[in-house]
Amino acid sequence: MDPGFRFRRDDGLLMVARMDARRGPFDDFAIATAVLTRLPVGTAAPVDGTIAPAGWAFPLVGAGIGALAALAFLLAELLGLGPAPAALLALTASLAVTGAFHEDGLADTADGLAGGRDREQKLAIMRDSRHGTYGVLAIVLSIGLRAAALGSISGPIHAGLALLAAHAFSRGALPAAMHLLEPARADGLGAMAGRPSRAVAIIAAAIGAVIALATLGPATGIAALILAGGAVALAALLARRQIGGYTGDVLGAFQQTGEIVMLLVAAAAR
Repeated sequence: MDPGFRFRRDDGLLMVARMDARRGPFDDFAIATAVLTRLPVGTAAPVDGTIAPAGWAFPLVGAGIGALAALAFLLAELLGLGPAPAALLALTASLAVTGAFHEDGLADTADGLAGGRDREQKLAIMRDSRHGTYGVLAIVLSIGLRAAALGSISGPIHAGLALLAAHAFSRGALPAAMHLLEPARADGLGAMAGRPSRAVAIIAAAIGAVIALATLGPATGIAALILAGGAVALAALLARRQIGGYTGDVLGAFQQTGEIVMLLVAAAAR
C-alpha cells in the first residue's frame, strides 16, 4: 500500500484522503481506483482530502472492472463451460476486484429503507453491518438478475461489451447523484468526500454514456441509457424521500441498480 494514502471505510465506501496539495489526472484516477476497487494504487502521488473531484474518473475505473469481468467470461467460454458458468465467473471476478462493497451497500440500503419506520431508524439500520432478510434478498436478486442477463447474451464478445457498458455507466452516474442530492448524515460520506462540481458530474456522466453507446451500439445504447438512467433517478428520488439524501450505502445501491438494468437491456437486445 502506498504510504501516501490514508484509507478508511465509511458507509461501505473506501475513503481516500489526499495528504498533498498537488493534483492531476493521474492522481484522480488513483483515487478513483482506490475508492472503487481493491486494486493497489502503487506509488501514485498523494491525494487530497476529498473524493469528489476524482469523480470524473469513476466510469473509466468502471470500464476497467468491466474489462476484467469480460476477460473472465471469455476464458470460461474458451474452456467450454457454457454461458451460465461463464456469467457467474464474470460476476465473481468483478466481486473480487471491488470487494463486493457495492453489493454490501445495496443490502444495507434495502434493509434500511424497507425495514425502518422513520428516517432515524432507517439510517441506524443502514449503519449496522449485519444484513437482514431484505438485504439478503437484494443481493440474491442482484446476482441472479445479472447472471441471467449475461448468460442469455449470445457470445462472449457481446457479453463482454455489455459488461463494459454496465460497469462504466453505473459508476459514471454516481457523481451526478452526489451533486444533486444532499448527504443524509453530517458525518457520512458526503461530509468526507465533498460534493462533485457540476463539471465533474457532467464529465463523468458523459464518459459513462459514450462508453455505453460505443459498446452497445446507438439503438441499444440509447435505450439502455434511458432505462438505466431512469432507474437510478427513481432510486435517488426514493432515497431523498425516505432519508433526505444519500449515504455511501445508497450510492452502492445506485450503482447496482444501473448495472442490473443496463445488463437486462443488453440481454433483451440480443
